[in-house]
Amino acid sequence: MPMTFDMEHELELSEEAKEATKRKEKRRKRKVFYGLKTKKSFARRGYGDKIELEIFHYLKDYKETDPYVPEIYWFDFTRKRIRTTGKIEDKRGVVLHGPYKRFVGEQLVEEGIFYKGTKHGRWTTYDRNDMLTDKRKYYRGWPKDSKVRYYDDKQTKLKEVIPIVYGQKEGTYYYFHENGTVAVKGEYKEDEKVGKWTEYYPFMGRRKKEIQYPSDPYDHSYSPFISKEWDRSNKLLYEGKL
Repeated sequence: MPMTFDMEHELELSEEAKEATKRKEKRRKRKVFYGLKTKKSFARRGYGDKIELEIFHYLKDYKETDPYVPEIYWFDFTRKRIRTTGKIEDKRGVVLHGPYKRFVGEQLVEEGIFYKGTKHGRWTTYDRNDMLTDKRKYYRGWPKDSKVRYYDDKQTKLKEVIPIVYGQKEGTYYYFHENGTVAVKGEYKEDEKVGKWTEYYPFMGRRKKEIQYPSDPYDHSYSPFISKEWDRSNKLLYEGKL
């Protein structure tokens, strides 16, 4: 008995298979950001209309984070919440990577995207009336328009990061020793140094000097002064009055 083929039926099956493959690929791509596979999760805390919900993605496989970036965002399995620290131990949690949203009740209050644990791209915050309260752009943990200098031509050893927001110095300033440890850290506000600035020795994170600047960037009558100073063995040499 000769074999027969239902070509129309075969074509229908073929099209169905193609559509199924497309849907599968689309689902897979939804969880791939900047070429890295992620998983989606959430964290909830609080009660009633004050309940806070965070929806986030994290790296499926652990990747080393940038050692220079001071704030790494990750989910702590033990505490069951998102934490921000200088580094992460991969056994304790997972690195955030991909879209992020935070709600209070049903109100979206913050959204953005992470890149290997750092804020990246546009981040926005909103009030309870859906009004935009803040919008900032980042590049892998630093304000996007920051001025960055390196020790080497290959740009592997970071030297200095001057935070720039809307054309002004705004945010945390960093100067690094050549070995990668922080040499100077302080805050800028509206182009002026404010608060406490700290200098460090190039080992063990030991403080060298603390310099006090005005808390108000417009207080030009304030004279900055050294509030504390230590020697290399961490012995306090001087303490001034605030």
